[in-house]
Amino acid sequence: MHIPQARVDKAIEQIQHKSNPVDIDFTQHVLDDGNTISTQERVVKDVQAPAMNIPTDAQFFSKVDPSKPDIAFLKNHFYREGRISEEHALYILDQGRQVLANEPNILQVDAPITVCGDIHGQYYDLMKLFEVGGSPADTRYLFLGDYVDRGYFSIECVLYLWSLKIWYPNTLFLLRGNHECRHLTDYFTFKLECKHKYSERIYDACMDAFCALPLAAVMNKQFLCIHGGLSPELTTLDDIRSIDRFREPPTHGLMCDILWSDPIEDFGQEKTNESFVHNHVRGCSYFFSYQAACSFLERNNLLSIIRAHEAQDAGYRMYRKTKTTGFPSVMTIFSAPNYLDVYNNKAAVLKYESNVMNIRQFNSTPHPYWLPNFMDVFTWSLPFVGEKITDMLVAVLNTCSKEELEEVEEADEESLTSPAVAPEEETGERRKIIKNKILAVGRMARVFALLREESEKVSELKNISGTTKLPYGTLALGTEGIKDAISGFEDARKSDIENERLPPELYDAEEAKAFLAEHLAQSQSQSSQPSSPLDGSPAMPSPLDLSPGGFPSPGESGTSSPTGLSGSSAGGPNTPPVTPGLGGAKLGHSPGSASFSGVSPPRTPFRGKHGRQASLGTTMTSPSTRRRSLESTISMIQEALDGRDVEGMAAAAQQAQEQAEAEGKGT
Repeated sequence: MHIPQARVDKAIEQIQHKSNPVDIDFTQHVLDDGNTISTQERVVKDVQAPAMNIPTDAQFFSKVDPSKPDIAFLKNHFYREGRISEEHALYILDQGRQVLANEPNILQVDAPITVCGDIHGQYYDLMKLFEVGGSPADTRYLFLGDYVDRGYFSIECVLYLWSLKIWYPNTLFLLRGNHECRHLTDYFTFKLECKHKYSERIYDACMDAFCALPLAAVMNKQFLCIHGGLSPELTTLDDIRSIDRFREPPTHGLMCDILWSDPIEDFGQEKTNESFVHNHVRGCSYFFSYQAACSFLERNNLLSIIRAHEAQDAGYRMYRKTKTTGFPSVMTIFSAPNYLDVYNNKAAVLKYESNVMNIRQFNSTPHPYWLPNFMDVFTWSLPFVGEKITDMLVAVLNTCSKEELEEVEEADEESLTSPAVAPEEETGERRKIIKNKILAVGRMARVFALLREESEKVSELKNISGTTKLPYGTLALGTEGIKDAISGFEDARKSDIENERLPPELYDAEEAKAFLAEHLAQSQSQSSQPSSPLDGSPAMPSPLDLSPGGFPSPGESGTSSPTGLSGSSAGGPNTPPVTPGLGGAKLGHSPGSASFSGVSPPRTPFRGKHGRQASLGTTMTSPSTRRRSLESTISMIQEALDGRDVEGMAAAAQQAQEQAEAEGKGT
């Protein structure tokens, strides 16, 4: 191939006049606003560095009582994101469990007292709660449950509250919420948090401690305090006293209802005469009516029901007053401000003293930032890498402008005796292809940049839209468009409504793979043996068969029915109902595994089919998802380079949007 002399001369000239390399000081960095900072120091100096040391026994145990943890030290240590040894964590959980296990199902608590609602892993707001409500050393407290999940400091909340329970067993009381169970903590964030910060051994110890939590309290002999609400099976308080609480909560029945039920949506203005209707929001339990609440209060000579379980914009809600006493029949307290960093709600605690009830509200406290689902920086930075790659592609494609192309063509004509000049149409087509490539890659760059900045909000937008895809053009609106789409308490609640339901059974990809491999091996070994046509053994379903003949579908063999309540298993009416989480695990198989009568159950139970809902505070990210995301990114870049989007930008935009959705599922 003949190289034009003009190009060679120009290249030699550039080499001869090459400028000296710039000496860069990597210990200094200039911000966008022009300020220079040191890369060897903390940029935000008012934020303390995390505590990296593991406390010794001398630091962990109190000087006053060496058998108890030093709560002042732990409070500060956890505030600085410090961790303790697993032995110390297990000690707190075990000692707290013993105290809780000795308490009855229904506590009798006296005034004055401060009642608190959901905490949901918001440790820094819990510290604010104690500032507002008073020190636990001289204030009586009653917590209504839901200490874990959704927030990223759940284990700190548990360890600190359990330490307080060890110190103040007669003045600090803890009830059980619906999130204090294996089923929900596995679906949401608590199990992942325990494994990330400690180990699964700590998680199992927490589950044992949760099973010891009391279910209800009667405050000042006037108020029933529970996490959820009433049940059609709840006639008198003795019904609660007769519950076996030391177990995983079932998906129906009295224990389920007092953890899951809610006041009906039009409480006090009902359009139905039924006292209890199915709770379609939760997918289990019931809505209870104003009449049901009034009847229960009169029957048990009580004044009101104090509950938590539902986020409130003001942190609390007073429901319709009873006709006999003129006091609110139901009160809801919620103590997690700016829930999920999205709701923008206030939190509240209820202080009851001298027959006077006061509501104290408080706002959220700044807290350290965690990437969604404790994601590592490499996974999180994929949109950032994609953005930089597309920037480089734009720079490469822009190296030859229209004028430069014309100059090169003129130089070629002068240097070549027999120039092979491309036809005019071909040159124009080439320019069009390059232009379209630049447009496509530029649009991809914008999408990647937006994902890098706002990827946490993508899944929330999909929930608001009510579909699995973002509304077309949402990302093109930029950061402000996303912020405008999620504004206010009601929008946040709507985006998160799916996570208020009882989660379906989950399966883990590794568990499924192990199960299928074992099943396949056993099927092959059985098929290698000669069988008689008269053999009456049941047919073995295919290892990869996901039809009703293979793995049980929802609503079969004890899994969740369409109403959200568990049905009876295939064993008949006498078979006990299956409870989520541990219910099937204790027997070594899932609710529907009876269909595999010829197969020994796997070591780890394979649970019913379900893909996790990509939304706030759930654990959706998996290595396979990340890998597909990376491959999709590379594919998009390659297609832009190949000019496959020349025919139209709609395909490129749709592809970029699908990539955005794939990245958004990790939040």
